Amino acid sequence: MEKMILLVDDDPAVLEILKKSLCPYFQLRIATLGLKGLELARLHPLPDLILLDVRLPDMHGYEICRALKQDALTAAIPVIFLSSHSDVDNITHGLELGAVDYVSKPVATPILLARVKTHLRLREAGDLLRGQNINLELLVSQRTSDLEARTAELEARTTELQLSQDLTIVALGTIAETRDNETGNHIHRTRAYVKAMAGRLAPLQRYRDTVTREQWTQIWKSAPLHDIGKVGIPDHILLKPGKLTAEEFHIMQRHPVIGRDALHAASKRMGLEFTFLSVAKEIAYGHHERWDGTGYPEGIKGEAIPLAARMMAIADVYDAMISKRVYKPALPHATAIDAIRDGRGGHFDPSLVDCFLEDADEFRCIASRFSDEVEEAVETEEAALVL
Repeated sequence: MEKMILLVDDDPAVLEILKKSLCPYFQLRIATLGLKGLELARLHPLPDLILLDVRLPDMHGYEICRALKQDALTAAIPVIFLSSHSDVDNITHGLELGAVDYVSKPVATPILLARVKTHLRLREAGDLLRGQNINLELLVSQRTSDLEARTAELEARTTELQLSQDLTIVALGTIAETRDNETGNHIHRTRAYVKAMAGRLAPLQRYRDTVTREQWTQIWKSAPLHDIGKVGIPDHILLKPGKLTAEEFHIMQRHPVIGRDALHAASKRMGLEFTFLSVAKEIAYGHHERWDGTGYPEGIKGEAIPLAARMMAIADVYDAMISKRVYKPALPHATAIDAIRDGRGGHFDPSLVDCFLEDADEFRCIASRFSDEVEEAVETEEAALVL
């Protein structure tokens, strides 16, 4: 489509030269007064360029240029001044008003055509760039919107997956407890104990750079699976109200291995080594190991025992002591505290015992909150722990 040029000049001789120079290449509109020039400048289709005389009978060219640049409809149209004045001050003033160039009178056709074509190309390039910027902004906006939507969807799926994982852990732990002579609240209490210990240990310098926040979370969330291996222990041993024989105790000692192998088989069937199952395996397999190496199933000692298992050992023993069983009464909190303290460096990791002693009151509160006599509190507290 041919470009449209608006000529605003009252000199017939100049207009004649302009028309002869430009007609072969462009469509023209002509005004001999400033007000008419402003009117034609706003007429659609808008001109692509305006050649404007500095002096007109009704208005000064600078005044017209100022009006054009202040109007959003015409502000982007390039203006080239036509003037017999070529001094620096006049040229500078015109450019400051928004004009793009100056062509001196008398007009030289080659120079005029070169200036006009140059500024038309510049405007085309500017329009193209603006169009590309708009498209880019739209694309970025769309991509951002899509990304936000995908992120929200991913977060929702992650939350759903996390909730499903948490509920799976609790469900598996509950299955193990239903075969034991312990109550279901045991898994809620022990998990809360481990969570309290994790909160105390996480800020310590020795763990700050080696255990992440996510790993601490996996430890306490995996705690309910510590006795999952009891599903493989015969009922006559698991539910026996009295003391186990040496042979029966030997069979009972297999439950850490059964638990580890069951969790390993589950992760293998899924085709992935899930983090929460890895931690759960450490807890299930190692929570009966002792700091001094006298535990089972392997008799490993010290920090060779995984941290999660060492934490679970304290939580499990404390809860076993304060809980009533068919073969024993519940011991007082203070007695359990003394027993844990006495096991420092023998049964238990010394640093974890210190941590436990600092949080002893919290352990007592957890035991009360998840008391076997207060079943109604379990569902509310369970929701708080899972989330």
